[in-house]
This record gives sequence, C-alpha cells and structure tokens, in this order.
Amino acid sequence: MPVLHDELIKVLDGEKLTPHFQPIVSLIQKDIIGYEALIRGPSDSPLHSPFNLFNTAERFNLSTTLEFTCRKLSIQSYARLNLNKKLFINVSPSVLLQPDFKNGMTLKFLNEFGLDPKSVVIELTENQPTDNYLLMRDAVTHYRNMGFEIALDDLGAGYSGLRLWSELLPDYVKIDKHFIQGIHEDPIKLNFVRSIQNIANSLNCNIIAEGVETEHEFKTIEGLGITHAQGYYFARPTIIPLEKIDSALLVNSRPDHCQTNPYNATTASHIARLITPVSSETAISEVMRLFQHHNELTIVPLVDNNFASGIIFRDRFLSKLFSSRYGLELYGKKPIHLFVSKTPLSIDRNTPLESVSQQLTSTTEHDPAFIVTRNGEYAGIATVLDLLEEITRQQIRNAKHANPLTLLPGSVPVNERINQLLAGKIPFAFAYFDLDNFKPFNDVYGYSAGDNIIKAVAETLIGHIPENHGLVGHIGGDDFIVVFTCNDWKERCKAILAGFEEIVPAYYRDGDVKAGGIHTENRAGEKCFFPLISLSVGIVEPDSTSLCRSHVDIADLASGAKKQAKKIDGNSFFICQRKALKQTENLPTSTYLLNQADDMTPVFQA
Repeated sequence: MPVLHDELIKVLDGEKLTPHFQPIVSLIQKDIIGYEALIRGPSDSPLHSPFNLFNTAERFNLSTTLEFTCRKLSIQSYARLNLNKKLFINVSPSVLLQPDFKNGMTLKFLNEFGLDPKSVVIELTENQPTDNYLLMRDAVTHYRNMGFEIALDDLGAGYSGLRLWSELLPDYVKIDKHFIQGIHEDPIKLNFVRSIQNIANSLNCNIIAEGVETEHEFKTIEGLGITHAQGYYFARPTIIPLEKIDSALLVNSRPDHCQTNPYNATTASHIARLITPVSSETAISEVMRLFQHHNELTIVPLVDNNFASGIIFRDRFLSKLFSSRYGLELYGKKPIHLFVSKTPLSIDRNTPLESVSQQLTSTTEHDPAFIVTRNGEYAGIATVLDLLEEITRQQIRNAKHANPLTLLPGSVPVNERINQLLAGKIPFAFAYFDLDNFKPFNDVYGYSAGDNIIKAVAETLIGHIPENHGLVGHIGGDDFIVVFTCNDWKERCKAILAGFEEIVPAYYRDGDVKAGGIHTENRAGEKCFFPLISLSVGIVEPDSTSLCRSHVDIADLASGAKKQAKKIDGNSFFICQRKALKQTENLPTSTYLLNQADDMTPVFQA
C-alpha cells in the first residue's frame, strides 16, 4: 500500500501523466466536432491504467489533486495541438463536492494556455453515488456562467444518470458503451437507445454513443437518429489525434435501395426545395430584413461550411423577436443562431418518403420542415405538408395498380421498380412464384377456397420479406413476384417454401391430407391424382439481373426458370444463371440440373 502511495505522489509531483485524445464525431456533419481528453500514467508504472490511477487516488484522498493535474495537462496539451474543436474534460461530481475543491481553477488553466471556455465541455463522469443535487446544480450553473457546455457521461452505467439528466439538463449525454456494443443484434439495447434518443429530442440535447467499434453498430445508431458517436470504429485515443475521419467510414448507411418499402421509390429529393441559406453568424436584424423583403419566404436554413445547423421559421422568429417591447434593439446585432434551440432533423435526399414519414413520426419534434442533405451536406428544405401531399398522391396511384384480392402492387409498379434498380445499377434478385396443382384444388374446393390459398401465399411472402428487404407483387391469378434487394434472398426463398408447405394441409380435408392429394379431372377430362398444392419458384440471381436491359428481359429468364422448377415435385426453386460455370455451394436437399441455355444451375426442393 505505501508503495502505491509513494508512486502516486511521485506521479503527481512530477506531473508524469500523458493526455490522449479521442475524436467525437458528428454523424450529421460527417466530421469531428471535438475530442475527449483521456489520461494515462507512466508506461513503466503500476498506475499506467486509468482504473488503477484513479482508484489509488481515491484510496488516499488525492482525487481532487489528481483531477486538477489531469485537467491542467489536458488543457496544456490540447492548446499545443491547435485543433480548433471542442475539448471534453472529465470531471467527477464527487470532486465538485470535496471541501478542497477550488472554484475557478479550470478557467485559470484556460487563460494560462490560451483556450476559450466556449470551446470546452465539462464532462461529468459519475463513479460514486451522488445525492446532493442542489450543490451539483450550483456547480453546473457556475460552469455554464463561465461559458462552458456540460456533458453527462456513461448514461445507464452510473448510479443516478436519469436523475442527473433531469436535474442538470446537460448539452450532451453519452450513452454507456454497454448499450452500444452489439446493439444491432440486441432488441433490448436497441429499444433502450431509441427511448434515450426520444428523450433527448424533447430536451434539445445531443446524444453521443460511446464505444462504437463496428460498422454494424455505427449503422444502427445512425439509423436511430443518434447525432454523435465515439469509439474505435472511428479512431483510438492517441497523443496526437486524427484531424479528419476517413470519409469511407461515414458513408450514409441508408441508401435508397435499403430503405423501408422499395415499392415506394420516390425519395426526399422529390419534395426538397433549394432555399438560399444564411450563415449562423448572420445578424438577427439582417434576417428580419430578409423576411420583410420576401413576403413569400417562411423558412430560412442556417448553413455553415455546407452543413445545416438550424432552421428559422418566420412566425416563430417574429413572435420571439417582438415578444418584448425592445426586441429588435436588444437582439438586432446578435447572431441568428441564438434563436435556434436545437439541431434540425436532417434526412438524406435518397431516403424513400415512407421512411421519411417514419422518422418524422418517431421523433418528439413537431417542426413543420426538415433539412434534406446530400452526403451530409445541405441540399434543400422539405416541409411536412409537401411530404403528406406526395405520400397521398402515391397511395392513390398505388391503389389504382394494386391487386384487388391481396392489395399487393401489380405489374406496373413492379416493372417500374425493376427498371429503377437497373438504371441505378443496384443489385437485386428476381423471383417468380407460381402455385402447382392450383386449378384442380379450385375445381374441387371452390373459388372461395382458392382465394384463401392465394391470400395465404401473399401472407407467407410478406411474413418472410420485410419491406426493407424486397418488394412483393401480385401480378394476377396465382402468380407472385418478389424483387429481393437483400443478400440473403436464397435463404429467404427456402424459408418461404418450408413455411408454405407447413400451412397447406390446413386448407384440405383430413382424408385428402392423408391421401397426399385429391382425385379430379385434368384439362383433358381424364380422372387424375393431384398432390397437395405447392410452390414453384423461378429465380434470376443478381449477377444475371445486372446483365438485363429491362424488366422484359428479366421476366423472360424468370419464366424459363419457373418452368424448370415445375418439373420438380413439391415446393422447389430453380436459379437461372447467365454466366460461366462456377463452383456451387453444398445444399443438403439440393440436386443439380443442366440448363442448356445456361450452365450448371442449383435447384432446391423443400
């Protein structure tokens, strides 16, 4: 024990601590907005790790001394780097409550090393229970009055995170890495983070997801609308940190072909209007003159360096400006960003309108307009009214072409979607589903029973193909089309066939199920035995669809593949491949047939 005490005193007296800095990334601006300062002890010391360092300091009642030393060295090192971004400094609430805590030390360090308090975020890191909320509020108010912003660290891991959030109303809240790791595979974590984001929206607070380590985690949190992130996926903490994040890591994770409902291919770009923006530093009086000279102008976006930071709404602006007698005199020369209380909702121009609608309804914000972006940069403004009008127009159009029995899209929208995918060079698989032995079933059980079977096919397809994985169409009779925009199309086809085979017996009488089928006349009037209804599927794989010029070419290939599938008993599919012979995968229930038009092609039989 004395050895660690002596080692700690030596580290503190000699200021033998090394600050490392880890980037905090804006997922809206696609850029670094700040760096968190993290401390490491001497590499040859038992106090090298932060855990050992701070635990030892707490044990010997030296937490305050250690924290101020860390703060001084972090500010000093950061000032030398001249990064011109926000600096996040960790502060323990327990230290704020210590009797030896000294007010004004952080400001003293900033003045000494030439940093502006407005560029510093005090990050409250809670490692011990805190119940003196009044004193905590006073301390935070003290920091805010000096120009600092406030962040709450590790939400979900501390003792009283939600209570602190509600009491202190920080500018940033960091979600503990436990809830981020594996979030794409854990619905509980996903719902937790979604709830936190909804709370943040209502409080005008920025959420920072900590511990983002994989692309899947990044795409999931971005899809939830999280605005900031930090973790090894972007960069590790280093003495001299990165000044620019690799743009490939920040590519928008929601391209149009992966969005909800590929049937609705109209995107946010169709309703966006390019309104000339102003800088967030523009004087309030200038914005006033802008509205005065343009009576039709109801919205003004605030954009700096191509990134939108706010939206000024005419009615709200005028109401706030003239809410007091001397409003214009008081605020006229001040920058317009003072009238912005939250970051606007930004949606990529390639996002389908249905997904836009879902994002708008999942947030607690109720602004009448939102920003439309291109690769994160400002591309225009869209209003909720324009969105509703366009969605209504599409719904009327889609209903016109929908199948009356299943209400699934018919051939017109399906063909349009195929041509759009081809034009955009977006990979997709095409599957043609057809019922076997449907006519005999219809003759014996009646048209109503036949309609029920057709609806069962539709329900099976929809159940196995979420809207963001493909488009299900019903082109007439017992013929269905699926346009797969996902990679696991083959596995989904297998699951569809297996699921359909399981439910079919419920539509037959017990005696017919035991017999394995029904006896009735064929088209020539001859008495024949017909097995239970099954599905035959002709599939055109993505490599083959990419070689086609239009939906007509793909339909021809799919029809040929479906004919081959129908030669196989029971539920089966046949894959058309317009390419050279390649090694096929091992499928335990597969056989392989030689298609003269193509090469060796796998056939699956359920």
